[in-house]
Amino acid sequence: MASTTSVELLLLFLLTAAALGFSSSPELSSSLRPFNRRHGSPAASDRRFQISDDMFWKDDRPFRIIGGDVHYFRVLPQYWRDRLLRAKALGLNTIQTYVPWNLHEPEPNKWVFEGIADIEAYLKLAQELGFLVMLRAGPYICAEWDLGGFPAWLLAIEPPLKLRSSDTTFLHYVERWWAILLPTIAPLLYQNGGPIIMVQVENEFGSYGDDKAYLHHLVTLARKHLGHDIVLYTTDGGSRETLDKGTIPGEGVFSAVDFSTGEDPWPIFELQKEYNAPGKSPPLSAEFYTGWLTHWGEQIAETDANRTAAALEKILSRNGSAVLYMAHGGTNFGFYSGANTGQNESDYKADLTSYDYDAPIKESGDVDNLKYKALRRVIQKYSGVALSLPPDNGKKGYGLVTVHKIASFFEVLDDMNDPMTAVESEQPMAMESVGQMFGFLLYVSELPIMGTSSILKIQKVHDRAQVFVSCTSDKNGGSPTHVGVIERWSNRELVIPKVSCSSNISLFILVENMGRVNYGKYIFDRKGILSDVTVDGAVLLGWKMYPISLDKCSKLFNVNPIKQVSISRTENISAEPGFYEGRFYIYSTKQVKDTFISFRGWKKGIAFVNNFNIGRFWPSFGPQCTLYVPAPILRQGENVVVILELHAPNPGLTINLVKKPDFTCGSKQHQK
Repeated sequence: MASTTSVELLLLFLLTAAALGFSSSPELSSSLRPFNRRHGSPAASDRRFQISDDMFWKDDRPFRIIGGDVHYFRVLPQYWRDRLLRAKALGLNTIQTYVPWNLHEPEPNKWVFEGIADIEAYLKLAQELGFLVMLRAGPYICAEWDLGGFPAWLLAIEPPLKLRSSDTTFLHYVERWWAILLPTIAPLLYQNGGPIIMVQVENEFGSYGDDKAYLHHLVTLARKHLGHDIVLYTTDGGSRETLDKGTIPGEGVFSAVDFSTGEDPWPIFELQKEYNAPGKSPPLSAEFYTGWLTHWGEQIAETDANRTAAALEKILSRNGSAVLYMAHGGTNFGFYSGANTGQNESDYKADLTSYDYDAPIKESGDVDNLKYKALRRVIQKYSGVALSLPPDNGKKGYGLVTVHKIASFFEVLDDMNDPMTAVESEQPMAMESVGQMFGFLLYVSELPIMGTSSILKIQKVHDRAQVFVSCTSDKNGGSPTHVGVIERWSNRELVIPKVSCSSNISLFILVENMGRVNYGKYIFDRKGILSDVTVDGAVLLGWKMYPISLDKCSKLFNVNPIKQVSISRTENISAEPGFYEGRFYIYSTKQVKDTFISFRGWKKGIAFVNNFNIGRFWPSFGPQCTLYVPAPILRQGENVVVILELHAPNPGLTINLVKKPDFTCGSKQHQK
């Protein structure tokens, strides 16, 4: 682990009352359960956080929020303390975080509050370190997170419900969710002795709709579970149109604003006053953007450190409050990264695995950068709090690792799906309708014997389909032949070449869910094949759909090394999905440090380190070349990397474990 660095870091925080330390356990399922220590703080009955005279008041004293977003679900629990301490050294007094519903209820009535989902532990830790908390409870969060935080199983409900509305079916599930979440966090409200000073209702609703009945219903639910003393708030863009639609008049809900960094904040704060009761409008930018998001195929987003700091000073110099979005971005581990659309739902742009955001605290926790230092100088000027600059955590470049092909995708297909979960239908069905919420779904049908080539067309596929054919009767003839790729954003026809078969031809379409849309009017983003499939204009009927469970791939990790060598030396690298494995050894616990895996020369896929899904890679499209591997995932001894490459691996069959992230991959034509 990075325990030595953590001890050095903790010694710098003399204001922290308790003796602090990292968990040295490498187990990903472990969670932090710190004490709730409040030395010299008021009794719970005397604690209050209020708004009056256009100011925030904490225990009857004026209070200015200088906060930052740090999302617990984008940071391993073993690093929560480290990242929060770095936010403390930046000068922040408040942490803001979303709560993603889909993380906590991945299946209907299956509740998850352990490990990276242990929100109680995170909030208690924030309080232990001296932070207040602004909690963004949703149910919609946006956040560049899959489906804006909604569970994907909501999309399988028939008739289709209307998200973010007063649709009674939708509200039924919201009520069930909040009946679990809100009583859980109620003891952690400020007036109850906890750190939570404010709870956000919905998120930027004014940029989406104008269903006031929905917003009022959420306020009623929140008051039911949390009482009337907690400050509820909304956040909307700083325009009259968005504030008209997104604010909740007559309910005593505080209306905060956000706007582009560099805009003059004070005319927007004056507008904000019109949407709050007299004396109830302290100027607050609830999302002060320190950077910006990046989609695959774009150049990495970067913003100027000094201009960002100057924009923050314009707010703080006149006693305004601000929350840095993001203070620390973190990582979209697994399949949780979201997506955006442009003018139509085919104009699809998936978010990177990295959520670095060009924030002052980098994805790996580094703070030795111009933006951190510039923002810190401004914050110290107006907060009067000065803490020592923490050192960066150690990194380790473990070097080149040779990988070996374990098997082609189709060779281990039976190991990745349960025949009992296969679904048969005349028409293709959406992923959600067959119970496959993330990853991949394989569609299989049959074509008649063809005397010539044929034209395959899929009008609507979400998001990316790889097409293969093989002879149905050829059970042992090897992997199917790759035909081509159909993508949501280009949607081209494919020519199926003439295939010489003695019987029908099997058609395989492997569809990848690259992340659901998290913002805008196309948020109801079902995945898979969502239209007819036609061959030479005729609709193809009779389908089997196989959910692909990558959780079952662990049986592929322990394979015969002789077989590995044989495969890697005798087979040509083919353009088909396949599994590859590499192993590297760490000789002592002191050498267990953060690292990055460079996938330069690879095409597209998913990577696992010691059975943990570190996310998607797509260096051929860019800009992200490397995936972040936090030290708690690693261990002394042997470490195993398993890669699902969807096309073709690095020709040298290597990956490179390096010390620094790299966002310079992809062809220039993709990066606009």
